[in-house]
Amino acid sequence: MRGAATAIALIIACGVATFIMSTSTLDSLTETRNAFYGEFRFADVFARLKRAPETLQKRIIEIPGVSSVETRVIAAIKIDIEGFEEPITGELISMPDESPSLLNALYFKAGRAPSPNSSNEVAVVDTFATAHSLHVGDSIKTVINGRYRELAIVGIALSPEFVFQISPGAIFPDFERYGILWMGKSALSAAYDMEGAFNNVTLSLNTDIKDSNSALADVIDRLDHLLAPYGGIGAHGRKDQVSHHVLSEEFKMLENMSVLFPAIFLSVAAFLLNIVVKRLITTQRNQIAILKAFGYGNTEVGLHYVKLVSIITIVGAVGGILLGGWLGDGLSNLYMNFYRFPYLKYQLGTDTVLTAILICFGAALTGTLSAVRKAVLMAPADAMRPEPPRNYRETILERAGLKRRISEPTRMILRHIERQPVKSLLTIIGISLACAIMMVGSYQKDAIDYMVDVQFNRSQKEDLSVVFTEPTSRSALFELNNLEGVRYAEPYRSVPARLKFGHRSYRTSIEGVDPVGNLHRILDTDLKRIKLTSDSVVLTDHLGKILGIGPGDTLEVEVLEGRRPTLHIKVGGLTKQYMGLWAYMDIDSLNRLMREGSSISGAHIAAQKSSTNSIYKRLKEMPRVAGVIVRLNSIRNFYDTMAETMLMFTSINTLLAATIAFGVVYNSARIALSERSRELASLRVMGFTRAEISYILIGELAALTLIAIPFGFLIGRILCGVVSKSIESDLYRVPLIIDISTYSFASTVVLLSAVVSAIIIRIKLDRLDLVSALKTRE
Repeated sequence: MRGAATAIALIIACGVATFIMSTSTLDSLTETRNAFYGEFRFADVFARLKRAPETLQKRIIEIPGVSSVETRVIAAIKIDIEGFEEPITGELISMPDESPSLLNALYFKAGRAPSPNSSNEVAVVDTFATAHSLHVGDSIKTVINGRYRELAIVGIALSPEFVFQISPGAIFPDFERYGILWMGKSALSAAYDMEGAFNNVTLSLNTDIKDSNSALADVIDRLDHLLAPYGGIGAHGRKDQVSHHVLSEEFKMLENMSVLFPAIFLSVAAFLLNIVVKRLITTQRNQIAILKAFGYGNTEVGLHYVKLVSIITIVGAVGGILLGGWLGDGLSNLYMNFYRFPYLKYQLGTDTVLTAILICFGAALTGTLSAVRKAVLMAPADAMRPEPPRNYRETILERAGLKRRISEPTRMILRHIERQPVKSLLTIIGISLACAIMMVGSYQKDAIDYMVDVQFNRSQKEDLSVVFTEPTSRSALFELNNLEGVRYAEPYRSVPARLKFGHRSYRTSIEGVDPVGNLHRILDTDLKRIKLTSDSVVLTDHLGKILGIGPGDTLEVEVLEGRRPTLHIKVGGLTKQYMGLWAYMDIDSLNRLMREGSSISGAHIAAQKSSTNSIYKRLKEMPRVAGVIVRLNSIRNFYDTMAETMLMFTSINTLLAATIAFGVVYNSARIALSERSRELASLRVMGFTRAEISYILIGELAALTLIAIPFGFLIGRILCGVVSKSIESDLYRVPLIIDISTYSFASTVVLLSAVVSAIIIRIKLDRLDLVSALKTRE
């Protein structure tokens, strides 16, 4: 049985390895994040405002439940790196002058903190420094409050606030074009005339209320009330902080993966074990009868097969734990390229190993329970009798008049399949599952390519998007349209808001767009353009699901800027988007509801490729331009971050799935050989050649494999749908898009597995010992 046992052990090892890999990666990243947050005092509440006096800090600290308060000055800046043509933007954040930061402290990978009163010293976030090969002692040119200033880099730092950093208006990180810098508070305040004032505040809460949603909401309400006269734009908790939110959604997806893929793999292993043990008991019915006749009880016979299954399971589990630990360590380090923690606490916990072993044994023993029960209940007298011969008769094809056109070996294949339908069906199901898990492991590349096509080719067709420092007059659009190389510019207005329906709410922004524009189009679930009507809002379909709202319902909108009005807007429809969660309106209708005239937050631009560098240069010189998002860069950044982590995970699972596919197909062939070796030896004695008996056995495998593949496609599509549903998040939704290449790849792996199995079986048939095979079993 070593061939079949090895194949089953490999399948179990793959299932356990997937569980260990994903669970240990998730546990390690979570532990690393929590340690980083705790050691460097990541804040619990964040708020931005226009300007408030430092004296307000005393009133904030008096809010019940607040443990500590730190006020800051934050400013948007432009950065100029020699040799880099595209615009670079960033945020300059103040650091306390006298004492270390109470909240959101920095971890310095190199160098030191800037001097408190030095106006030309900064610390730079590690990702930006790495992207531009910057080191301590280098200098960068910046535009601070409209003035060019050269800043010396004195430190390279990491912050719990920017583990995952995204520029305003973007949905993916761009480390080359967006950076975070830190400067002493006195120096930064002086540069922006903010002495004795602040425009950003962070809070930590008492330990006893950190996990209380009601207490957090009360603190936020009280803080908003204090900041409202000073231009507050709405405080929010840690869960809505961009970096933490992205990490949480990624971890949630990883957690779902850690359950789904092992469940699929181990279910296949359990199914295969059931087939193997059932067929083994069938071939050993005489031995079971003799053992029982000599006094062995049902318990001892049952335990024999349980031990057999346990040995195979132990080998698979140990191999899976070792392989999963190695893969988990590698995957965790891969994630470190995107999530900038100062260290990685990789751990393969004892509880994870024990859970894997329990799941593994549970699946294996559950799968073989009915087979073992059959052995236990087998009466000795019945078991000693040889199995009654099958009722042989012509197959349906033969009775249909094709008998003369079918050779005798082919008739044997067809008759064996038809006369043992249950056994043939189980083989087909096993091979179908092998094909299906290959599709599950590889379909996500098709889906990701489709996501990019819908998002960046059909919906967002602009070459670049310009973000202004603050809402400005629509006349700024004419200035952009007059730039050399700009073919067309469309305005947009972005309003931060909290959307509410019933007891559900979600913080995002309402995007006002040109309803007849050609660059930024809103598509329905059939990817057809939605006509934006006045005074109605269109929501991303997933956002509608989160809020439990649909077309015709009235949405409550709590605006988080300006006068902060509360609006009630009818939902006009749902738009199909796979990335992000947004609400859309006609820009004129949004401006009318906001009572602010023709304001715009930026513009989407179609540009001539030959003029992009000159456009970048002009945009750098415009003081109102806070940032530029280039569509091609967004696509590349998506593939370099989100897509790479997802595809790396699925690539590993694809490799494991291929191993399982081979194990399933080989086991089917190996079991068939063990069951029919006596029959095939008899045919050899009767004059059949080695080629003919090989054709009978391998031909049956080929026929069952070809029948199984279409069913595998159907099962695979269902499983892919389950995977797509399980990894939905606020960040992105993976559509159920399966390209013909995925079907081809899955079927090719199964067919190659069948070919390799056939070669191995042919070699064994050539070495078949006729004397041993024909010995009487009775």
